[in-house]
Amino acid sequence: MFVDRVKLHVKAGKGGDGIVAFRREKYVAYGGPSGGDGGNGGNVVFMVDEGRTTLLDLRYQKKVLAENGGNGKTKKMHGASGNDMIVKVPQGTIVKDAKTGRMIADLTRHGQKEIIARGGKGGRGNFHFKSSKNTAPQYSELGAPGEEFDIQVELKVLADVGLVGFPSVGKSTLLSVVSKARPEIAEYHFTTIAPNLGMVQVPDGRSFVMADLPGLIEGASQGKGLGHQFLRHIERCRVILHVVDMGANDGRDPLEDYRIINEELANYEYRLMERPQIVLANKMDLEHAEENLKRFKEAYPDVEVFETTTIIAEGLEPVLYRAADLLETTPQFPLYNDEKVDAQAEGVLYKFEPEAPAFEVRNLGNGQWELVGEELERSFKMSKLNNEEDFMRFARKMRKMGIDEALRNAGCQDGDIVCICDIEFEFID
Repeated sequence: MFVDRVKLHVKAGKGGDGIVAFRREKYVAYGGPSGGDGGNGGNVVFMVDEGRTTLLDLRYQKKVLAENGGNGKTKKMHGASGNDMIVKVPQGTIVKDAKTGRMIADLTRHGQKEIIARGGKGGRGNFHFKSSKNTAPQYSELGAPGEEFDIQVELKVLADVGLVGFPSVGKSTLLSVVSKARPEIAEYHFTTIAPNLGMVQVPDGRSFVMADLPGLIEGASQGKGLGHQFLRHIERCRVILHVVDMGANDGRDPLEDYRIINEELANYEYRLMERPQIVLANKMDLEHAEENLKRFKEAYPDVEVFETTTIIAEGLEPVLYRAADLLETTPQFPLYNDEKVDAQAEGVLYKFEPEAPAFEVRNLGNGQWELVGEELERSFKMSKLNNEEDFMRFARKMRKMGIDEALRNAGCQDGDIVCICDIEFEFID
């Protein structure tokens, strides 16, 4: 089974907690704080594995979890860092944020590794909080939570030349003749339901990868038929080989087929019509092929057409030479709609986004307020709130962030209820 798209929930490991401990040794009075730091949480890492060709292994793996970091130890010893979770994927895999559609990583090179979700930082032990005013702190930090979100994983095959055309026009036969690939070939539509790759050797010594892709139908750019399942695999191709059935023994019109396929390519979002296209007039041994070819050339006088009969390997050599020539002069096309993103970027892709505010004040009405924000929530989750000292420390931290002033400016009154991460506090002015 060929699987080329899955949705996963990834969760990096939580950082280990720092601990409260004190040095206890013979002849050492008042040894001072010695609580160690927690270890960092493990990352979720995707790695290219040459032996994999589909995303089948991930289909039933709904969650990917990395190991949590270990808690700190006495004598200022750090906890162990959590192990990374390595997810092996085929070459050509793209990882996107399922919520925003932002591309996180493009895995194209053998052995390439990219961090998808980062583990949380370990919390600090109490020896970090020693000061002249507090020589024996009873406070330590909790570990930070690891990144957690849903991702969309897509496989887009790595091929130089992509075969397009209606079902049963001879694409699979062509690939089987010019390479050692053995795609399924039959007399019914949609015999090919998954991409097939083959290495093509040109007589002059050059070579390239050709992909036999599932047949298109009208409306494919909107998802009809195999729709996007097909089109996503042609996005990486630099040259398109458009196969047209000139025999038209099933009653189809080659001119209309050519128009429809190009229209679907143009309607797709990844600038497919900007790629050089070779038109292959196939099945020229059939009765009406010559007549249809003459009509085609009259309708499209500027289109270069190669006459072939793939089933007997006739007329294919000039096609291979032409494809190899075009590949030498055609650069890679970007897989991203945003033209500001560097088309040559590899690995993890970064896009400038305005820095989110540390917190936001929301008025819920009836004297109820809510504080939200990634930085605030992370700080809250890393703070222990077991005793009065813990609360006072967190209150000072909130005051330093400007939360008290922001609440006053928003209209918060003495005695109002303020909620942070489902925990309620009374505002005291």
